[in-house]
Amino acid sequence: MRLRIRRANWARPTLVLTDTPRPDCPDCGGAGGHSYDYGDHETGEYAGTEWAPCRCWNDTRHWVLLPLPRRTPPGGYSDEPPF
Repeated sequence: MRLRIRRANWARPTLVLTDTPRPDCPDCGGAGGHSYDYGDHETGEYAGTEWAPCRCWNDTRHWVLLPLPRRTPPGGYSDEPPF
């Protein structure tokens, strides 16, 4: 497991520790998955692109480190917990 810190925009902005793809993965080359195009069943025309995550990582694995203030008020300071 390769961990990194990232900012998540959930109901409240949060710093989370999350898993990242293996950079030497032979299946995805470190991209974390593959995108593929698909077509309409009736016409065969392009209908969109889907993303299939690779098995070298789990993009749903994350741990909350620190909730962040919703937004910075005028003046630049927030008294919202945990700050």
